[in-house]
Parts: sequence; structure tokens; C-alpha cells
Amino acid sequence: MLDIVAKKYWFFGLSMLIIIPGLIFLIAFGLPLGLDFRGGSLLDLKFESGTAPTAEEMRSVYLAQGFKDTVIQTSGKDGLIIRSEKMEDTKKVELTAAIESQFGKVTVNRYENVDPAIGAEVVRQAGLAVAAAAILILVYIWFAFRGVPNAHRYGISAIIAMLHDVLVIVGIEAMLGKFLGWEADALFLTALLTVIGFSVHDTIVVFDRIRENAIVYRRLPYATMVNHSIVQTLDRSINTQLTVMITLLSLVLLGGTTTQHFVIILLVGIFSGTYSSIFNAASILVVWENKEWQTWFKRKAQEPAA
Repeated sequence: MLDIVAKKYWFFGLSMLIIIPGLIFLIAFGLPLGLDFRGGSLLDLKFESGTAPTAEEMRSVYLAQGFKDTVIQTSGKDGLIIRSEKMEDTKKVELTAAIESQFGKVTVNRYENVDPAIGAEVVRQAGLAVAAAAILILVYIWFAFRGVPNAHRYGISAIIAMLHDVLVIVGIEAMLGKFLGWEADALFLTALLTVIGFSVHDTIVVFDRIRENAIVYRRLPYATMVNHSIVQTLDRSINTQLTVMITLLSLVLLGGTTTQHFVIILLVGIFSGTYSSIFNAASILVVWENKEWQTWFKRKAQEPAA
């Protein structure tokens, strides 16, 4: 039988190899907050010539109009989505006229202004949403597993696995923001909360099987029983999430550019959630049950004496 628990530290290490680079990018460059969070203006333009100008050409027009900070994203062959500092309606008219004088007739598909105060409120609400999700998960699992010894461990382990997925997504977003100019917006927050739901759901499935097997296989060592539970739910977990990931991959390849960012973040998050549910969450229970941290440095401490 596949022994996942025996290799748990390899899986923990792989998680750290993914999380640490993301955290380095996050600390060094910060999370690229979009219009919904930091405030500003957005123009979604379609060029009737059929070909959009390059990002550098459009940036020069914005710079000439006094906008120094711009993020430009392509939208098909004939469209651009430009995020900039907040502009007044009169300035938008002037800017559109300047763009048309240089690149021909354009259609404004979308024009939005978000006040920085509203952006700060969105950031606060996002943090509260993640914190509330963690608390509710802990309370729900503690209540659902109240008949199991140390029921709180299941809730805390599920939250650790959830935080694993949050760190993966935020780290990847920081990297994408640096290399592709993508920004964390309201859709990013939606993807993040959706991934939390998927991750916790899959973790609870594994934990529920552990709860059942704790009675059926009570004579087995705890690590063996947990590993048996993981293997029993392995096919279900992979098949369920694989159907979602295939659909999302199809959207990445065939969908429009406006949803590409959202779908890729969902794809990364669901893959991470499947991984953490199978390879991390239940193994944390084993480490906790066996108090393995007491032996992590024991061998090193004994070597000099030998």
C-alpha cells in the first residue's frame, strides 16, 4: 500500500520550496494591488483598426497626459485594459481624444473610477473574510468531530492546510505581478475564497474517513490508520478535483483574456488545495499525535556525545 505518511517530511519540504520563493517576492516587491484595492481609473479600449498599439506606445500617451503609473494589459488583438491613477471625467475625454489622434478611432468598453477609501475598505473586508472563514472552519470541525479525542487538532490542522493554499496563491500572484504585470483585484479575492472552500471540503473528507477508521482500526498504530484513510479517499479526491482542473484548463486555453487571470489563480489554488489535503493536512495530525517535534533535533544533540 502507498505509504504517504512515511514520506510526510518530503511533502512538507516540497510545500516550503513552493511557498518560500513566493514569500520572497511578496516581501521584496509586495502584492500588486489592483484598482479595486488601491483606487484609480480603468479604461477598457477597443481599437477599430483591428490592432492595438503596444504597451509602450500607450504608456507614452498616458505619460504625456500626466499619468506616470500605468498598468497595461492586452485584451485580444484589438483591445487594451489600462489601469492608472484616478482621473476626472474631463481628463478621460482629453485622454481618449489624444489616443484617437494617434491610433485612430477607439471604443470605450468600460470606464471605472474607484476611490482609495473604497479600496482600503475592500482590503479590510478581504482580511476579515479570510479570518472569519478560519474561525468558522475551526468551530465547525470541532463540533463535527466532538466525539473524537483532541477534536480541536482536526480544525487547527485544516486551517494550517488552508493557510498553505493562501500562501501559495498570494506568492504566485506576487510573482505574476512582477513578471506579467497582473494585479490582485476583486476577482482574485473571489478565486482565493473559492479555493479556501475547495481545500477545506477535501480536507474534511479525509478527516471524516480518519474518524471512521479510528474506531474500525483502533488497534493499528495511529500513523498507519491515518495513511490507510488517506489512501481510501485518494481516488475520490483526485478524480473530483481533476474534473474541475480540466474545466479550468479549458477556460485558460480557450477562454478570453479578461478571465484568464482569475481562472489561472483558481487552477493553481485548487491544485494546491488537493495537494495540501492529501499530503499535508492528515500528516500534521500524525506529527501532533506522536509529538514528533520532540525528536527532530534529538539525533543531532546525541551525535557529539557519541
